[in-house]
Amino acid sequence: MEGMYEQFRGQPRLPKFAVPKRYDIKLKPDLVACKFAGFVDISVEVVADTKFIVLNAAELGVDPHSVHFTDQSGSEVLEALEVKLFEEDEIIVVEFSDNLPLGLGALSIAFEGTLNDKMKGFYRSTYEHNGEKKNMAVTQFEPADARRCFPCWDEPAYKATFKITLDVPLGLVALSNMPIAEEKVDDKIKTVHFEESPIMSTYLVAVVVGLFDYVEGHTSDGIKVRVYCQDGKANQGNFALGVAVKTLDLYKQYFAMPYLLPKLDMIAIPDFALGAMENYGLITYRETALLYDDKHSAAANKQRVAIVVAHELAHQWFGNLVTMEWWTHLWLNEGFATWVSYLATDSLFPEWKIWTQFLEVSTQGLRLDELAESHPIEVDVNYAAEIDEIFDAISYRKGASVIRMLQSYLGPECFQRALASYIKKYAYSNAKTDDLWAVLEEESRQPVSKLMNLWTKQKGYPVVSVKVKGQNLEFEQLQFLLSGSHGGGEWIIPINLCCGSYDTGKSFLLELKSKSLDMKEVLGCTVSTDCLMDRRAWIKLNVDQTGFYRVKYDEELQGRLRNAIETKCLSAVDRFGILDDSYALCMARQQTLCSFLALMGAYKEELEYTVLSNMVNMSYTIARIAADATPQLVDYMKQIFINLFQHSAEKLGWDPKQGESHLDAMLRGELLTALVQFGHDITQNEAKRRFDAFLNDRNTPLLPPDLRKAAYVSVMQNVSLSDRSGFESLLRVYRETDLSQEKARIIGSLSTCPDPDIVLEVLNFLLSSEVRSQDAIFGVNVSTEGRETAWKWLKDNWDHISKTWGSGHLITFFISAIVSPFSSYEKANEVEEFFASRMKPSIARTLKQSIERVHINAKWVQSIQNEKQLGEVVQELAYRRY
Repeated sequence: MEGMYEQFRGQPRLPKFAVPKRYDIKLKPDLVACKFAGFVDISVEVVADTKFIVLNAAELGVDPHSVHFTDQSGSEVLEALEVKLFEEDEIIVVEFSDNLPLGLGALSIAFEGTLNDKMKGFYRSTYEHNGEKKNMAVTQFEPADARRCFPCWDEPAYKATFKITLDVPLGLVALSNMPIAEEKVDDKIKTVHFEESPIMSTYLVAVVVGLFDYVEGHTSDGIKVRVYCQDGKANQGNFALGVAVKTLDLYKQYFAMPYLLPKLDMIAIPDFALGAMENYGLITYRETALLYDDKHSAAANKQRVAIVVAHELAHQWFGNLVTMEWWTHLWLNEGFATWVSYLATDSLFPEWKIWTQFLEVSTQGLRLDELAESHPIEVDVNYAAEIDEIFDAISYRKGASVIRMLQSYLGPECFQRALASYIKKYAYSNAKTDDLWAVLEEESRQPVSKLMNLWTKQKGYPVVSVKVKGQNLEFEQLQFLLSGSHGGGEWIIPINLCCGSYDTGKSFLLELKSKSLDMKEVLGCTVSTDCLMDRRAWIKLNVDQTGFYRVKYDEELQGRLRNAIETKCLSAVDRFGILDDSYALCMARQQTLCSFLALMGAYKEELEYTVLSNMVNMSYTIARIAADATPQLVDYMKQIFINLFQHSAEKLGWDPKQGESHLDAMLRGELLTALVQFGHDITQNEAKRRFDAFLNDRNTPLLPPDLRKAAYVSVMQNVSLSDRSGFESLLRVYRETDLSQEKARIIGSLSTCPDPDIVLEVLNFLLSSEVRSQDAIFGVNVSTEGRETAWKWLKDNWDHISKTWGSGHLITFFISAIVSPFSSYEKANEVEEFFASRMKPSIARTLKQSIERVHINAKWVQSIQNEKQLGEVVQELAYRRY
């Protein structure tokens, strides 16, 4: 008999001989015992001769006597002959004595399960109410965890309708995808019947049961929108509510399709592994991604809430209404939602310059895709365990970036018309990447498939080298890899460039490995060594950074661009691109650190948030690599960065100015944090003064939310085993606040302490009951001095970490944060050895990428050590006052 079942095991997809059409699900969660009981009636269409039904189930107990199949007429009930659960395959095989009747029938199953603490499936989250600890019941089904709540065909292509009923204690709020149809009360239990949903995938089903308050609004066409959160926090939902109401109206116009459910609920969950989840009609969020407190949230928190809400609402069309056929096409959901969220946020808050900030999205995509261990946007996924790892910067950020590149190439109006056609054509259905290209091709009459398949089906991206040769500009493309090796990738690249001004430009497709252009003919300007000092003579490729590629200029062109930056001829977006490309080339050892530091000097008067924010992050990495390569130069290196950031920090000052921009508020905090980390005495002393005032009065105007990270980091720079007072003070603030954003801010600051003994205490604190498991990841980015301590801690606690976080994607943060910063081959070998016997599919890709980063760092260290002029250059720059 066992042999009969083997055919269903080890398969990536379920067999197709039966298809679900409708689920009628009844769930009864017990919030005290943390268990649930359930019953499901599934309307199934049997489409091929079979006496088996195979569906997904995991961590559920199924009562075999309850399993039966009823034919369409209801006259024939077939009892299951055998019900077999295969936990490893997460399937349940139901065998009947005879072939099932073709056509519609109903499969009935009773089951039970545990409300787990893993933040997946049907799980429990804890909260306090009137000083008492309570549980709520929450679902998180994407990518493949609906099977942990009820037996189902848990694949995105098996769309069905869902009728959900909940038995819950009286006095609690029960929510699902649809509005409540009716409620019945029996003693202390209320039975809540929800309306039947439209056709949708299992991963979008949602249920939440707990004690909640809410704020409410309506869209222009009367759709009720609510933001739910814990009692007493309702006013923190107002900002997100306003964003949601306006965004629903905006998307209705953009997609030429209204939001199709009668209500939209958004709810803040205290324990939540992701940022948010787009369940149809009931979107779940981390508190930090939904709630905004005027007094205690920073400007960056406000921006994050707006972007995340816009992202999740985009999914109601892109993902929920039109769904990817299989996880290979996940990027269709996530890349589009990321790109559209910036479109919406820009419309609502134009003063945020959000398309300039989109560069951070592109850069995160580029940073992952320049690894040999990257993956294509369209990635083969065979098993559920592999899906979590592709919720990464490729699916989201490279996905969004190539969409922006395509929109820029085709034009926004044509692109919008095509998207509206695509949504109309595939509504309530599933689509693949090729389906989208076909619609865009039809609308634009451009070879979209030919162009885009190269960007989505192969990993990596090109670097375009450009040089002047006589009166020609010569272009060449190569795959860019940080490792220094040459990949074989080749792309069709939409190139745009300008010469001397943004009015003189040219666009073309680079379809071959190389191309030569006559300058006079193209740009109406002559390039020669005589006009090097002519401020019009600069040439910039990838104008506005809309292309997903890097540019390498010859020395002559690089020099002109440096001059153009100093004379303020270039836009913030292009200044960002030049510096970021140069930084990547430096890391790949195609440019010296000396020349990169010289280029950074051209940004001494930079005031744009996005450019400076990226410079701050670069400086942290360079300081860390320099500490390994040339420890004798570290103090000089820190002084260079202090000199670089002081000008803009002094211009902004410590105190917010009346009517200043949102971006200035964000920038002030980042610059001051950098200055305290690099040891700038004056900034550290002022930070301590303000922190002391804050300890005495939590509402002091001396330390508004945007400055707190800088003050907290400053405090931790001076903490040691012999002087723990600052550490204890911060822990006190942590314990007193109930705001998730403040807790996350403190955790992220504690681990910056340079004392390894304190770092160890902080890391152990992350494992304590005082830190929610979702928040531990904020504390694993430790100081350079704490790296060895963190690695030993990871090894010592691996079994516990693996058990606690191993079933989701959060475990990958522990590995990448602790392993990636190292820069020696010996450490890479040590890491490989440790994980050799501890490998799991869910961490394999992250581990390979982290080890590759260590190798890249090691090569970079060697390259820096070979720079003969570095000591002289660094000392000269350190003493230069801008």
